[in-house]
Amino acid sequence: MNPLHVLRFLVSQINQFFYRVLSKYYHFLCCYIMDIDDNSRMHTDDGKEDDLSMEDSNPQTGSQNVESSSQNPKKKRKKRKLTSKVWQSFTILEQEPNQPLYCKCNKCGKKYLADSTNGTGNLSRHLLKCTKSTTKEIGQYMVDVDDGVLDMRTSNFNQERFRELLIYALARHDLPFSFVEYEGIRNIFKYLEPSVSFISRNTAKSDIRKLYQREKSRLRGELIKSPGRICLTSDCWTSIVTDGYLSLTAHYIDSNWVLQKRILNFAYMPPPHTGIALAEKISGLVKSWGIEKKLFSITLDNAYSNDVCVNVLRNQFRLMNFLVLDGKLFHLRCCCHVLNLIVKDGLKQIDVAVDKVREYVKYVKGSEARKDKFSECCSQTNLDCKKALTQDVPTRWNFTYKMLSCALYYRLAFCHLSLSDSNFKSCPSIEEWERVEKI
Repeated sequence: MNPLHVLRFLVSQINQFFYRVLSKYYHFLCCYIMDIDDNSRMHTDDGKEDDLSMEDSNPQTGSQNVESSSQNPKKKRKKRKLTSKVWQSFTILEQEPNQPLYCKCNKCGKKYLADSTNGTGNLSRHLLKCTKSTTKEIGQYMVDVDDGVLDMRTSNFNQERFRELLIYALARHDLPFSFVEYEGIRNIFKYLEPSVSFISRNTAKSDIRKLYQREKSRLRGELIKSPGRICLTSDCWTSIVTDGYLSLTAHYIDSNWVLQKRILNFAYMPPPHTGIALAEKISGLVKSWGIEKKLFSITLDNAYSNDVCVNVLRNQFRLMNFLVLDGKLFHLRCCCHVLNLIVKDGLKQIDVAVDKVREYVKYVKGSEARKDKFSECCSQTNLDCKKALTQDVPTRWNFTYKMLSCALYYRLAFCHLSLSDSNFKSCPSIEEWERVEKI
């Protein structure tokens, strides 16, 4: 037997049952109202017969007059509208004489005080731990009929949790605020949960700020409670639009003896980028986190402005007696930056060869036709052209190493290209190739 037919038969039987019950109740109510009207005529004088006849012609008006006469003559105060979302999960019970007002959970049936003086905090806490709303029973599933197909879906949907997860996704995957307004994304959410409430980009922006403040407060408490000292690292960058930014990172050991690293700030750094300006900026950021008494050292690049910045910070914190050993261990120089300077000095011995290698990499990657011609040279010299050409970055010497290593692999292909392409004139000589190989 088709389940859909059975479901339709049950619905029709239920409708007929309720129709019969309501018809009997309506008949009984009409008879009751007519009896009340007859009794009221017996106790009235002749001067009010016309008024009673008008009430008889309109039973609804008469019933309203009877009800109003039985009520308290004092005017009742208008009940305030319940605006809290918890009332969607609770039902207010009928108040008994000389008893407080109670409400009942729609899921588990537990009763709580519903007086306005008690607030809704206990109701919200109950919803978080209600067993009927946190466990998925077969009774909690709803049957939905779509195009003749029965679909089972759970009613356990938390709008606040959905909104929290959505904001976390925006922050984690670096999504724009307008992501929450994409029509396709909203269609997916509506398909998964028809009762979902959407938010705007402005609401997402506000929630992101609240999330940042909440996480900042949590991290601030963790830094203050850390048993040891905190080491800082900082650096400056300039964006494509020439805006300056300063980063501040904290390194510390937590209570479980695990080394932790947290980016405290990535803040806009207006010009001038002098040592005094950098010191004022870093000092303000440190004080905003409340960790000025727990500093041990700060690591910076070997720039003159950074030396001035460290001297200003050391003198400032030393006057407050915040540093260990009077600030002798406060300044640490970046080892990677020192190593980068050493490698750059070594590369100056083969500057001509490195420049030629850099130029022919730019030449080959300049157009698709040159790339195809270079691939033909690789196939003629029995070289695998799957290894991509790498161009160096001036501020990272390891990329220079990758560029030279890749150039040595394609050495024969470049020599063949210099013979077949008259425009290619930057191929290094044999001595320069040998010098690059030694370096």
